[in-house]
Amino acid sequence: MCGICCVVSLSVHPPKDCLLQEDILCNLRRRGPNSSQQLLKSVLRPPYKCFFSGHVLHLRGLITPQPMEDPISGDVFLWNGEIFGGIPVKAEENDTQVIFHRLCSCRCESEVLSLLSSIRGPWSFIFYQASKHHLWFGRDFFGRRSLLWQFNKDSDKALVLTSVSAVSDDQWWEVPATGIFRMDLQVSAASEAVTLTWYPWKYPCEKNAIETAFNDSSTFSKYLPTYVSSVKDESHLLLAPVIPLNKEIHDTPEESQCFDLTQNVMDAGVLQTFLAEHHKKELVHQFIDVLSSAVKRRVLCLVRDPETLKGETSGAGLRNPHVAILFSGGIDSILIAALADRHVPSEEPIDLLNVAFRMTDHGSQNRSIRKRSKEKTRLTLGQECLNSSTVTANGCLSSFNVPDRITGRAGLEELKHISPSRSWNFVEINVTLEDLKTTRQQHIRHLVYPLDTVLDDSIGCAVWFASRGEGLITHQENTGPYKSPAKIVLTGIGADEQLAGYSRHRVCFKKHGLEGLNEELGMELGRIASRNLGRDDRVIGDHGKEARFPFLDEEVVSFLNSLPVWEKANLALPRGIGEKLLLRMAAAELGLTASCVLPKRAMQFGSRIAKMENSHEKASDKCSRLQSLSGD
Repeated sequence: MCGICCVVSLSVHPPKDCLLQEDILCNLRRRGPNSSQQLLKSVLRPPYKCFFSGHVLHLRGLITPQPMEDPISGDVFLWNGEIFGGIPVKAEENDTQVIFHRLCSCRCESEVLSLLSSIRGPWSFIFYQASKHHLWFGRDFFGRRSLLWQFNKDSDKALVLTSVSAVSDDQWWEVPATGIFRMDLQVSAASEAVTLTWYPWKYPCEKNAIETAFNDSSTFSKYLPTYVSSVKDESHLLLAPVIPLNKEIHDTPEESQCFDLTQNVMDAGVLQTFLAEHHKKELVHQFIDVLSSAVKRRVLCLVRDPETLKGETSGAGLRNPHVAILFSGGIDSILIAALADRHVPSEEPIDLLNVAFRMTDHGSQNRSIRKRSKEKTRLTLGQECLNSSTVTANGCLSSFNVPDRITGRAGLEELKHISPSRSWNFVEINVTLEDLKTTRQQHIRHLVYPLDTVLDDSIGCAVWFASRGEGLITHQENTGPYKSPAKIVLTGIGADEQLAGYSRHRVCFKKHGLEGLNEELGMELGRIASRNLGRDDRVIGDHGKEARFPFLDEEVVSFLNSLPVWEKANLALPRGIGEKLLLRMAAAELGLTASCVLPKRAMQFGSRIAKMENSHEKASDKCSRLQSLSGD
């Protein structure tokens, strides 16, 4: 994982002493603490300059400083990504070197696009092709790595590309993950205007047909200044790494449309009823296999020193943990943890990062407890955890026993049950209102930007504190401070979007049936880059850690896209069963009997951050706390 930046100037004047703001450089260095360097490329006729800045977090192969420059061609490369498949990378190799070597050998646009199409894994990149005076840049199909752009006609900086910015008077936007962009620097310099060529992603369909995945350039062209023009080029293929969504709705098996409810409460026994069907059990095992492979790629693709003994860990095992999981105890995070247990070396602990924001009054605490107690008939394990953990040593109710803390502890007990030999570090990350306000101003609001809603604020802050990994762990009844040293942070994002996990999916299903639900799910993945992934990458990367998304692995998405919607969810069933039904059956098959029937609970509510400052705000409102300056 890296922080990358490029500043393009079309001015004839010599470069200024600093082409990049110091606060942006500081934010980039936080992402890449292991190596930082800069490079300036200048061309006289027509005049343009490109300033490159690279900041590396070392995770695999030999450490490779960026930007990389080819001494013969003069090509320059900045890479923020991981190759998990599609292009062979040996264990001792660095993927930045592998990709750059191949790019330097590309002779035409089609070869560049073909190479990028073949990569499996998250990435954003900037590539200066010196011989053609072309600047290529873009993000992977899902937008799992952040890349922002800014245009400024009135300064030397005609175009700025960066992994992370700083809040400023000049507007930033996320580079759309709708394709790859190319800037002809000679043409732009001659016309003193930015000209972009856009190559949209395309799906290969049956009978060699081609379907454009992102057809509408208005999603980004409306944000471009008048002096920036974009041209869509469909003469060259940029093939999507996944198959299109199966929107079949006819011939739906009757038993998949509804379920005869004979009980007032749904429990894991309902999932066992489904698993008794041969077809469903076979489908569940296929899903477990493909998701397990995705997790394996993400927990093994990093440098492990076999001689490294525990550092800041306290009684946590013989080794330092390398992998952490954003862990609420919900179905997404606990399934990832159970699958990570299959592949992380047995002597290595796994950090479970559980964040809670202090509840401000006993009334809100009691409401939380009452709400959770309604589920006791089907959450026996979770209720036992609730009864034993919500009281401190002096008998006082803990102000951090929010819903996610309760289900997190319950999930920990389930993981201990199915894997007792593993050292599970349950990290209790407790955040006060004072901590939240101070850190938002110092760090978080710059990372969430250019997103600006109440929802972005809540999730951005929760993910920042969780991924930092500073909290308390309990070992042999002794509780002490702990900071997770893991550089890899696994997150469950992508499960709800593909398996109808949100409440809006139920509303859509009730109004428009399976056809409407298909359209909604198709839209979810199309907008996940702009709604979630860029923000989460910036927030987690601020700690010098890398976010990895198993549910957005290309093979996982293609498998789920191949299934008709009724194989993935059955929204005729109650909450806690029908949404993400395939995922719940997989958890039940792995022995996660309590967590498999937990209803979906959004992070901002489960961690209680949404209740800390203004509980009357709407998620879509612009957040004044993100917009205000510390000096206001």
